[in-house]
Order: sequence, then C-alpha cells, then structure tokens
Amino acid sequence: MSPPKWIKPQLCKLVAKAPSGPLWVHEIKFDGYRIAARIDQGAVQLLTRSGLDWTAKYPATAAALATLKVESAYLDGELCGVRPDGVTSFELMQQASDRGGAGLVYFVFDLLDLDGQDLAALLEKPPDGIAFSAHETSDGEAFRRAACRHGLEGVVSKRVDRRYLPDDRSAWVKSKCLNRGEFVITGWSDPEGSRPFLGSLLLAYHDDDGRLLYAGRVGTGMSQKTLAFLHRRLALLAVPKMPLAVPPPRETRFGGRLVLSKVHWVRPEVVAEITYLTWAEDGLLRHTVFVGLRDDKLAREVRRERPA
Repeated sequence: MSPPKWIKPQLCKLVAKAPSGPLWVHEIKFDGYRIAARIDQGAVQLLTRSGLDWTAKYPATAAALATLKVESAYLDGELCGVRPDGVTSFELMQQASDRGGAGLVYFVFDLLDLDGQDLAALLEKPPDGIAFSAHETSDGEAFRRAACRHGLEGVVSKRVDRRYLPDDRSAWVKSKCLNRGEFVITGWSDPEGSRPFLGSLLLAYHDDDGRLLYAGRVGTGMSQKTLAFLHRRLALLAVPKMPLAVPPPRETRFGGRLVLSKVHWVRPEVVAEITYLTWAEDGLLRHTVFVGLRDDKLAREVRRERPA
C-alpha cells in the first residue's frame, strides 16, 4: 500500500521552560528545514511543511533514503547542515543548498507510515546522510540547559500519550536557548557609508486578523554576498505602496532614525529567520541578527510567537 501523498506536519507551541514528568520525552531541536520523506516502492519524494516537492533540490538525500530496506514509508524529520562539532547550522544548510545539498544530514524523528517495522529498527544502520533523532526521558529543563551549553538551538518535548495530530500544538512544545523567530520582509532601507546594496531589512508578522504589523529592522549578520543576493531577490518584488497595516515609527528608543522616503517596499512574500535579544515595550525587536531566508515557510502563516 502506498503511503499518504502528504501529511500536514505536527507543529510546536513555544514555552519558556521544557516540561518534565513521565508523560514527556525530549529531543534536540535542529536548525534546518523541516522535511517529510515519502518512500513508495523505491521512489522518494522530499516534501516541505507546506507540501512543496523539494526532491530535485536535494538529490543526495533522496538517493540515501532510497537505499532504506522498506517498500513504503512516510518519515518526518529535519534536513540540516552539521558543523564539525556536531551542532546543526542553518547557515551551512543554506550554503549546501546552493550546491545541490551535498553533505547534509537528514535527522528522522517520526515515522508515520511503514510496513510494520518500527523506526529504530529501520534506522539501526542508516546510510550516510541519514540519522535517527533519539529522545531523552530525563528532566526536560536539565536537558534544555545541557543543550544550551553545547550551543544548540533548543529542545522539542513531546507527549508520549498523544497521537501525531497537526492541529494539536499542546502535544509538542519547544523551548529555546536563543530568542529566534521568522518574520516577513516588507522592505529595505538605503545603505549608508561604504555598505553596499541595502541598509537594513524591515520585518513584520501577521496578527490574528491577518494584518501585517511592523516588528523592527535587522541589519547585522549579512555578508556582502548575502547583501547582494537579498538585493537581487527583493528588487524583483518591489512595490510602490507600503504593505504594512500601520506605518513604522520614524523614531525609536533603540536604533537609528528610519527615513520612510528611503525605504523600498516589497510584496510580503519572503520570510527571514532572525535572532534577537528581546521584544521592547514599544512592540519592536531589539538587537536583531539575520540568520537566513526560510523558503520552506509561507509568509501568510508568520505570526508572533509568545511563550505559554
């Protein structure tokens, strides 16, 4: 029997601390692209969290999955670049994506459809480029602190008594080491001094009514190569009208003055991942750093995450 064509992925609710107790298991939170692997009679598809087929983008991963001794299966996992110290890196993920995905590792953490085999047995001796994401049953917050000491992004905790239900965000929760989130790029400002291409990116998120609200700017964490790439991509999306529901403030307590006449607005279609220190009292991000673009995320789904 063939596996499902696509399964909407289980998502996580953000919490301040990892939970503990016999009903929870804990896994490392990886820093890559959430990818489902659909295997049907040796044919492999790599599907994004929105159902896009990215098999052609990562042929090496698809080839490795095709060697698994299984007729049909549906796996859920994260495709990552891995540093020499074993820590996953979104920057390495994007670099590898530019050259066909060579050297990436697919960490498998859930098995949703298989011919009667369990995940651990299937991946007891996985091929190169495939790894099994084991879980811990220890104290959740202690596990999170240990993950943070090793420079990891955070921890995902899962209820052992709950089924895989995409719309039940209480079954999986994530607790982070860094404040990190996805935001919609709504424009860019002109560069100053010797900086080329663009100054900063203007960020936003959707509220529950679908309005696009300003979240602040990011101007650090981008190399000249990245600045050039962003400028080329965003220039294709340029629009004359501001896409935000409310104009951004020209003056803020933190950061330089924003001159709206020097802002280039774009269609709100591109999602960026950002690290930040905190949200200020004025509702804007502080001390932001650009991590990369999230081509696996739909801009219309971007919301502000608030710890439970």
